[in-house]
Amino acid sequence: MKTRNLACGTLLLGLASFSSQAVDNGIYLGAGIGQGGVQFEERFDGENFDFDASDTAYKLIAGWRFLDWLSVEANYVDLGTADDRIDGVDFEADVSGFSLAALGFLPIGPVDVFAKLGAINWDAELSAPGTGLSGSDDGTDFMYGAGVQFRVWSLSFRGEYEIFDVSDADTVDMISLGVTWTFL
Repeated sequence: MKTRNLACGTLLLGLASFSSQAVDNGIYLGAGIGQGGVQFEERFDGENFDFDASDTAYKLIAGWRFLDWLSVEANYVDLGTADDRIDGVDFEADVSGFSLAALGFLPIGPVDVFAKLGAINWDAELSAPGTGLSGSDDGTDFMYGAGVQFRVWSLSFRGEYEIFDVSDADTVDMISLGVTWTFL
């Protein structure tokens, strides 16, 4: 009888650990927060205009993981208001947009390592508050990134780094921590 109880207990423990490690395919929603950065260098009238700043950024996530190793994900990304002082003048850059990407996963137990490749439809504004100087631009460009996530049933905790290949900027990127919930 004791052997039977031990065998049943071992089986239940094994099934419980398997269910927490199995990939949870389906539709998922989530959010992330981190730091967004904007860097570019321009030359005007023989002078260098070197903008390099960061701010708190956030993203909203919606995706569909239809295979253990592949999903499609849409994000709304807001990189905050990055500000920098150049030649005594304060400048602010606002960048936000919608991205659509394919994610390739390498599931290793309850951990997924992933890479993403897609496009972002972005809006950017550069201004110097109080001076009346401002300009804006928009476009659609490539984006890519990599990350890792830890899954517990339908809940996933992720860390990722993304680069948005925004034209006319040297670097527009985001590093974030996020959480997603998969609905089956």
